[in-house]
Amino acid sequence: MSAFQEFEHDVLVIGAGGAGLRAAIEAAAAGVNVGLVCKSLLGKAHTVMAEGGMAASMGNVDERDGWQTHFADTMRGGQYLNSWRMAELHAKESPERARELESWGALFDRTAEGKILQRNFGGHKYPRLAHVGDRTGLEMIRTLQDHGIHQGMDVHMEVTVTRLLKDGERCVGAFGYDREQGRFRVFKAKAVVLATGGLGRAFLVTSNSWEGTGDGHSLGYHAGAELRDMEFIQFHPTGMIWPPSVRGILGTEGVRGEGGILKNNHGDRFMFDDIPPLYVDQTADNPEEGWRYVTGDRDARRPPELLTRDHVARKIVKEVQEGRGSPHGGAFLDIAWIKEHIKDSEGHIKKKLPSMYHQFKELAGI
Repeated sequence: MSAFQEFEHDVLVIGAGGAGLRAAIEAAAAGVNVGLVCKSLLGKAHTVMAEGGMAASMGNVDERDGWQTHFADTMRGGQYLNSWRMAELHAKESPERARELESWGALFDRTAEGKILQRNFGGHKYPRLAHVGDRTGLEMIRTLQDHGIHQGMDVHMEVTVTRLLKDGERCVGAFGYDREQGRFRVFKAKAVVLATGGLGRAFLVTSNSWEGTGDGHSLGYHAGAELRDMEFIQFHPTGMIWPPSVRGILGTEGVRGEGGILKNNHGDRFMFDDIPPLYVDQTADNPEEGWRYVTGDRDARRPPELLTRDHVARKIVKEVQEGRGSPHGGAFLDIAWIKEHIKDSEGHIKKKLPSMYHQFKELAGI
């Protein structure tokens, strides 16, 4: 028996999340032979944790929204350290990507007029997140893999890639092993796409998938690629912290998008403190009543819980460090106040945040 199995493809895509599947679909549509390698099973990528929605300035809920505003929000949220060209492309092309998913069978929530429904989200001036309840990532993966399989591609599941193969300065394939039997695999390819996701598992408590161990960063680095902006690791600021068995499980940003507020152990809504100057309406007398998302826009009020993730995370950490955290070392995410404003509040939550309802009910008795 051979010491290793050998496979040959025109294009080899390593990683089967949203990015990897979309790259594989594009390559397959061009008529080339595509190999897709995933560390776990197809459909189990970390993209399924994108519960709240995907940002696309379609203007279905607020017609004032457009790519320019989305671009400005992205640059502001990144403290203007972003690659402006990447932010521009993202803002311009995301509406078409959402409509593309819809044409491939994605079932988004709808407005009364039948358009794709959009909700508020952190760092966004207008309701911009196209969503499927709080299971958007799962629907994205389902749609992409169903469409991709019909495009025609070879899928190699439960394979861990350990090295990129080079011929001089050219990347010509990859070496790895299948985790079920431990057999070595060699993939030959004319082009290799790295789409392996992030390295969120570098943190002890995180909502990131167990797969997010930075494999692609290591593969690229050892093959001679340059790593950029490695200090910017996005992680989610809200998740379950108790009981210990569920520490790190995501509490989607959709909870805050639907009205969830953050409180400390005094019952104070602490996010109103230290709002970054970029977001403050300097003419407001009372910050809790007059705070507005962007200076001068009096029609775009946003709760401070929907500031960018880095700011929300820093504020929670500050409360914990100064002794105002929850008993188990976090903060309180409260959405119970909607009982006063919505008649069937339980039905509303079950419709808007079905996964969160069952997750907290079953895992924490909340």
